[in-house]
Amino acid sequence: MTEARQEIQQRCYNFGVDAVPLILGLSTRLRHVLELLDGDVALVYADLGLTDYRPRFSPVVRALIALGPSSIRDLARAVGVTHSAASQTVAQMGKCGLVTLAPGADARQRIVHLTERARSLLPVIDAEWAATGAAVEEMDAELPVPLGEMLAAILRAVERRPLRERIGDAARALGDPALAPLADVARSG
Repeated sequence: MTEARQEIQQRCYNFGVDAVPLILGLSTRLRHVLELLDGDVALVYADLGLTDYRPRFSPVVRALIALGPSSIRDLARAVGVTHSAASQTVAQMGKCGLVTLAPGADARQRIVHLTERARSLLPVIDAEWAATGAAVEEMDAELPVPLGEMLAAILRAVERRPLRERIGDAARALGDPALAPLADVARSG
């Protein structure tokens, strides 16, 4: 194995964490962290009696409070997710009786409204949001870089230069013939 290839494997798969018995890739670790964080927040909602409320609902609720009734596209933009993800979240929220959909000015557009049930839950949702924020600040003190800052930096880096391009460059640097089609595709964008 070439030195460049060893370095890339170390960066991409090991992350210098020797205590982990399995080699976990970046995506696996990111998903695991998200599952742990979201799982704990979901348990907090259950502890508060909101068994059908999901952590992914809060950003949409907060956006609807700030913006008023909004299209799914506008909600997606405000929350920072894809239209598809926002649509799926809104559909789940509708099943829980938290939002209703009404036709917009354009027949293709659907406008999302909070229900009275959602409004009645706002004191609990806001209190949980504040408690979670305080808990994250405490956790940040244990981290080398605050989680929010790291996530923002990762997003900026990926927006500047997508991982696909970086993988293409790494494939070219490795010179492995098995990666030649990947390097060519990544180069053509």
